[in-house]
Amino acid sequence: MIFLSNLISSFNNIIGYILISVLIVAGLYFTFRTKFVQISQIKEMFRLLGDGFSSSDEKVKHKVSSFQAFCISTASRVGTGNLAGVAIAVSVGGPGAVFWMWLIALIGAASSFVECTLAQIFKVKDADSFRGGPAYYMQKALKSRNLGIIFSIIITITYGLVFNSVQSNTISIAFSEAFNVNKYVIAVLITLLTLAVIFGGVKRIAKVSEILVPILAVSYILIALFIIGKNYSMIPHMFNLIFTEAFNLKPAIGGTLGGVIMIGIKRGLFSNEAGMGSAPNAAATADVTHPAKQGLIQTLGVFIDTLIICSCTAFIILLSGVHTDKSLTGIQLTQNAINSQIGILGTYFVAICVLLFGFSSIVGNYYYGESNIEFITEKKIFLTIYRVLVIVMVFIGAVASLNLVWDMADLFMSIMALINLAAITLLGKYAFEALKDYKNQKAKGIKEPVFHKDAISFKEDLEGWN
Repeated sequence: MIFLSNLISSFNNIIGYILISVLIVAGLYFTFRTKFVQISQIKEMFRLLGDGFSSSDEKVKHKVSSFQAFCISTASRVGTGNLAGVAIAVSVGGPGAVFWMWLIALIGAASSFVECTLAQIFKVKDADSFRGGPAYYMQKALKSRNLGIIFSIIITITYGLVFNSVQSNTISIAFSEAFNVNKYVIAVLITLLTLAVIFGGVKRIAKVSEILVPILAVSYILIALFIIGKNYSMIPHMFNLIFTEAFNLKPAIGGTLGGVIMIGIKRGLFSNEAGMGSAPNAAATADVTHPAKQGLIQTLGVFIDTLIICSCTAFIILLSGVHTDKSLTGIQLTQNAINSQIGILGTYFVAICVLLFGFSSIVGNYYYGESNIEFITEKKIFLTIYRVLVIVMVFIGAVASLNLVWDMADLFMSIMALINLAAITLLGKYAFEALKDYKNQKAKGIKEPVFHKDAISFKEDLEGWN
């Protein structure tokens, strides 16, 4: 097991620097080509999210609304990475890692817009709803079904199996810390809950996500605001710490400045998933009038995840001062930070948050695998096998060691992101054309732009837009 852990860690170090370079270059390219869509269209993002929320009740019976698709992807984004991943970044990379998390979110948001818009353009019909994602636009637009199959296999392993083991692992640690419950008991309970939801299909997943995600996010943000307000006099010092240590050339906890950047970007990417090719699977399910709509809504998800919720965790840890305790890492660091501010209730609160955050992520992650298995084959036996494997990995993750689980997640995440980033770079022009069409219609006074296939230069059949 030690040999396996060291081997995976070595691969991570090599591929990590490649991924960082590609993420930044691709993100900057998309930022300039879309004319800073992640900033210039921020008002429109909130408007679309509000419209999607108000209309979701009417559509949920028959189709997946834009708000529900947003919640499926946010359920995956807003998980234990926001609580445990950020804590690992701060404990290993120091306060400076937070800056690099912010930076990758700002740059990566443009990548998220492109991949999610492409997913909408090349989505396919699935009974009375839609499905799609990187595998689908690789096959349709890049004419490479084999690449789509490779990506489908990797994302299914990454999200359905590896990432879900990360979620159950963090839930297990949090509950053991808070309630002194045996890990095997927790493993059985999480497994049974997962079993009940994943056999219900995409509509049940959408419904569960639609309910859990907003409640969780608001509750956690309120607690963070309370702690920030309680320590308002330390806020200037906290920001000074973040920015000075982000560029500190002296050896840091993580080793070097490069180590600080690496851990910040890795944990940020794990949390917000920008450019990884995961969110497009959820984005494709939405029933919208224009592909750019869902691209914009999903872009907002990156900001909500990293700039708001991840920042809440970082601020809580830094303001509490517990980040100097090197014996703590992961979810235990977050628990101790909140506990130091609001008493023992803080430990219980984090445990409950982790349970609900983590479970919502397990649900969202599972769907990504399901969608991609359906891309590979329509035979139901493979979907059943996948569901069984998900259940097994959720159980194993709950009782496994922390380092091995997170190292495996990093490795598979990096491979998946590199394949997707290459694909969306080649196909980006279609997303740019869709955005231009959307903005032109808005400029003409059309409140709700409608997409027509001839708006982009791709001349073959677009099944989702017939």
